[in-house]
Amino acid sequence: MITASILICGAGIVGLTVARDLVAAGYDDILIIDKEPEPGRHASGRNSGVLHAGIYYAPGSLRAQSCLEGNFRMKQYCEERKLPLLKTGKVIVARDESELPTLRELFARATQNGAKVELIDDRQLAEIEPNAKSAGQALFSHYTAVVDPKAILKSIQQELLDSGKVRLRFDTRFVGLGEPEGKRLRVRTTNGDISCAFFLNAAGAYGDVVAHAFGLGQNYQLIPFKGIYKKLKPEKAHTIRGSIYPVPNIKNPFLGVHFTRGVHGDVYLGPTAIPALGRENYGILSGIDSEAPSILLRDALLFLRNKKFREVALEEPRKYSFKYFFNDARKLVKELAIEDIENSPKAGIRPQLVDVRKNELVMDFVIEGTDASVHVLNSISPAFTSSLFFSGMLLDKYVRPRLLKL
Repeated sequence: MITASILICGAGIVGLTVARDLVAAGYDDILIIDKEPEPGRHASGRNSGVLHAGIYYAPGSLRAQSCLEGNFRMKQYCEERKLPLLKTGKVIVARDESELPTLRELFARATQNGAKVELIDDRQLAEIEPNAKSAGQALFSHYTAVVDPKAILKSIQQELLDSGKVRLRFDTRFVGLGEPEGKRLRVRTTNGDISCAFFLNAAGAYGDVVAHAFGLGQNYQLIPFKGIYKKLKPEKAHTIRGSIYPVPNIKNPFLGVHFTRGVHGDVYLGPTAIPALGRENYGILSGIDSEAPSILLRDALLFLRNKKFREVALEEPRKYSFKYFFNDARKLVKELAIEDIENSPKAGIRPQLVDVRKNELVMDFVIEGTDASVHVLNSISPAFTSSLFFSGMLLDKYVRPRLLKL
């Protein structure tokens, strides 16, 4: 049987950065398992690469607290290791006058969260992002940047291996718990049982499934939303300098279709936030499995009882239509033609935690634990941006106190 002092389930950005902080704190004999053949196969490696800057999140929330400091640390990490980094900032544009009050609310939130933002007029907007258009006012975020998530994941993985204190075991899926051996947990996987003193659940879209095996998170279920992207054709990529976002509905967890220039020069449009029927339902049918009826039932209950979800469920599936997707994107810019856009294979799944007692979408990180385990139930956006700060907070507040008692 394999043994480890600390077992981390999930080799996404949260699992890798917590392992990195554990090594820095002097811990060793750390084992990371993941069901995929490499790190970040899902949300961590499929996101847009945008480092958010604390604009959208309610002041005082863990998302707000961790976002800005995480942004600074991730940019510093990329600079120190010479990883791709694009510091273009972003503009959030009001598409009509009805969105101006929300734009000003975003300015107030961002200011309270410590972000560097400006309310700008059309003349200033044209200087920053010439092709963007607004209803007379926009918000400019100075700290927003773009990175290459896969390059960051690869770099952290190499750091962990070089330390000699961390092992990674891929193609190893968590199955459940076996009979404990004294104070040590026995974790069952598809690649054999693992004995460990402490367990960290950083399983992302499967965080609730893993937590349920420990008797935790029983009031929560993660449901998937699919993000589909399209691209500007290479000859049109020059029309976007950085990122152009719409004013979102701040009561919902999604930001709307937007333009993002990536670190390699591609300009993506998206993503959508379409309710999906599987945690890996990246295609039309691919990734739909035996869990689909349960997800469909939860979606139906949310549709009936939750106004936020109902609005998303009615609006987002229309974006499967290319014409509807195009019309949504066109509202943000002065010039865009249908022939400027091409399909992209890029797609992601955003798992959204739901409180099943209240049929409410959970809008912040949720962390639960036992004496010998900690579970990140909701690695909600901006998890990638926040990761280098969030991991330290997780270690200091939740993990280290438990390790000291073992």
